[in-house]
Amino acid sequence: MRNLFRDAVVIARRDFLSIVATPTFLLFLLAPLFMLGLGVVSGTGAASVATNSVGKMRLLAIVGQGDAAKLRAVDAELRQLYRLEDMPPRLEIMAPNGKGAAQADTIIAESESEVRAVLSGSLATPRIRFVPPSDRHARYLAALAEGALASGPKVSADIAAVSAPLPSSSARQASGFGAVFGIFFLTLLLAGQSVGMLAEEKSNKVIEILAAAVRLESVFLGKLVGMFGVALVFVGFWALMALAAAQLLPSNPLVSGFAPAVGLVPFLILCALYFTMAYMLLGAVFLGVGAQASSMREIQMLSLPITIFQVGMFGLSSAAAGNPGSSIATFAQCFPFSSPFAMAAKGATDPAIGPHLIALAWQGLWVAITIFIAARLFRFGVLRSGGGWRALFGLRPALDTGASSPGY
Repeated sequence: MRNLFRDAVVIARRDFLSIVATPTFLLFLLAPLFMLGLGVVSGTGAASVATNSVGKMRLLAIVGQGDAAKLRAVDAELRQLYRLEDMPPRLEIMAPNGKGAAQADTIIAESESEVRAVLSGSLATPRIRFVPPSDRHARYLAALAEGALASGPKVSADIAAVSAPLPSSSARQASGFGAVFGIFFLTLLLAGQSVGMLAEEKSNKVIEILAAAVRLESVFLGKLVGMFGVALVFVGFWALMALAAAQLLPSNPLVSGFAPAVGLVPFLILCALYFTMAYMLLGAVFLGVGAQASSMREIQMLSLPITIFQVGMFGLSSAAAGNPGSSIATFAQCFPFSSPFAMAAKGATDPAIGPHLIALAWQGLWVAITIFIAARLFRFGVLRSGGGWRALFGLRPALDTGASSPGY
């Protein structure tokens, strides 16, 4: 076992340096600049999340029945003046419960309520509290009160923002979708590189030299770790670029309001761990599949089902991010190849840490299973010349076409 990991480190270092220490690696680092087409995928998913978020937002007026009818009538008139994209959230009316301002403060402080602004008190002197940056929604409530008292006294509204607002559930779902898309984008860009790695080395007989020197399991694991090292260089480069850009840009309320349920630092750690799991799972699958190809034509034919599989995992996880707690979310969190994406989204909406520990152990188990199966496919694909399916699972030794090695 020690020799296996020692040989794997040697192979990983060889593959890592052969990729990173080349001028073409700079083009690989800048590849995201040429992948603007993925912005369409991101925009579609983000638009879906945004649509769901707008549909859940609401304005609240805590008034009696007489004032409620006036507010509804004025609201129906004013909404005809707005374009669809500028339409204020729907207005809801609630009867006072005798607690006064405390009733409004309790409602707006609940992160799951999705209330953007609350009007309470009399229409002549309304008390309006809003969640930043929804000041325009507060002004809309003030306009409703003024319209309801068009022939009465002038409205004197007390408008103020609530202090330290809690992030809404839709904002956390949007954060979860961002995590899903980020991990998907990185794995789509990086894990797929391992598909064509073995085809080239099989064609120029390099793989036979490696197989004669070390165990094929070490070769497989080393290549997987080496490619993951390249992925870490890529992620580190763009993370530094993002941090540098963030220092130059003015503060954005969307970014400043980013607050995952588990906390910012634990959420980032979880995203890094889930990216590792997703890369190792998909990378092992792609490397095992690529071991069966012997030409670039076969690699091109394999690219389509691989891309469809990745997009399918992204779609499943995106649905889970937009519907936390649903049956589809539970399935996505349990299915091994979508679990890293879906569990990253869960970290944005659920503060519990225990499920993540279980999920990481579950995914680690499947990483080991995938590596074992892919290594068998790798062995059978590289040195196959007999043995059939029994040789694939070690029930009958395959005929080795290369030199004997200590691992066999």
